[in-house]
Amino acid sequence: MEEDKNYINLIHGDLTRAAQVQNGMPENVGVMSIKTANRTILEASLLPIPRALWDCFWYEGELSCLFADSNVGKSILAVQIADRIARTDNVLYMDFELSEKQFQLRYTNEYGNLYTFPEKLYRVSLDCNSLLDANFEEAIINSIEQMALQTDCKIFIVDNLTYLCCAMEKGDAAGRLMIQLNNLKRRYELSILVLAHTPKRSLDCPITSNDLAGSKRLYNFFDSVFTIGKSAQDSGLRYVKQLKVRYGTFSHDSDNVIVYEIDKVDAFLQFVFRGYSTEKEHLKKLGENESSQRDCLILQLSQSGKSVREIASQVNCGKSTVSRIIQRSKEDRKATVPSVPPSQPTGSGTTGQGGTAGTIMEEKQTEQLAGQEKKEDKA
Repeated sequence: MEEDKNYINLIHGDLTRAAQVQNGMPENVGVMSIKTANRTILEASLLPIPRALWDCFWYEGELSCLFADSNVGKSILAVQIADRIARTDNVLYMDFELSEKQFQLRYTNEYGNLYTFPEKLYRVSLDCNSLLDANFEEAIINSIEQMALQTDCKIFIVDNLTYLCCAMEKGDAAGRLMIQLNNLKRRYELSILVLAHTPKRSLDCPITSNDLAGSKRLYNFFDSVFTIGKSAQDSGLRYVKQLKVRYGTFSHDSDNVIVYEIDKVDAFLQFVFRGYSTEKEHLKKLGENESSQRDCLILQLSQSGKSVREIASQVNCGKSTVSRIIQRSKEDRKATVPSVPPSQPTGSGTTGQGGTAGTIMEEKQTEQLAGQEKKEDKA
């Protein structure tokens, strides 16, 4: 039944292609490929549905990003993801963070027993000697391409982007590298997970896309983005949150983060599932002084002409928090301006604010009468 359906869709695709040619619409112009929308979805329907490589966070064919602050556990979670995928697929884990000894110690228990990884998990490290005279950027991209060709491996994990970009010594290195990785992904049908750092951030604000280092340039390159947060309420806990989804479901936003504890079980350092929660429950509760200082700084920056985005970046706070504080300040200022009570009638006629205008009028009338009485007495 499924084969018949695919065969029919294939015929429909050929017909729409022929119609496009008949209508005088070219299929290729320069580096661009042109198809009708109907042909696009018909041909795509013949492709297999992407597998979830790690729950709803990373799917086949995606260039995905996992970012977090230093010492939060990015590499620990990434190796755990690689370990699980490698039970069925070859995985190339490009480790630019740890030495071989550091890696070994991380996966050794207190008795000296070593963890046994799946045989399909391969750790890749840099050959520093061969990089001495090479263009770093070209060498990295060419090596990834050659590994894809020579190993027929489709799943890559890059740990981490920050190291590569610092080594490239150019300001636009991250953007160029992402373009290259995207090209490799499409050309060889790769699935790539890139680890990245976030600048030092406060634990009192939710994690947003602004926390990804170089987020404006990098964020749009990724198909999916997820992050690790450190709980301010329990230093041993971490939470994982989705920030961007193109395929699958947006299941773990700030209202439904996954809570983990980092623990070494049978020589394997890992994220141990501890349940679900809201991100708010793991954020730092500001004291009155801290909160007041932050609010004052936000209002000062706002008055100096800074945008909400600029303030959020400088204060290390969410844009919604900045907007709320500015709006609350405006409402408070309005509340402090004395309102004008409605006019109320009195026995003597017109009144003004609080009845004072009517009282003044009465005093003037009294003075006039008194003056007339004095004139009459003199007469």
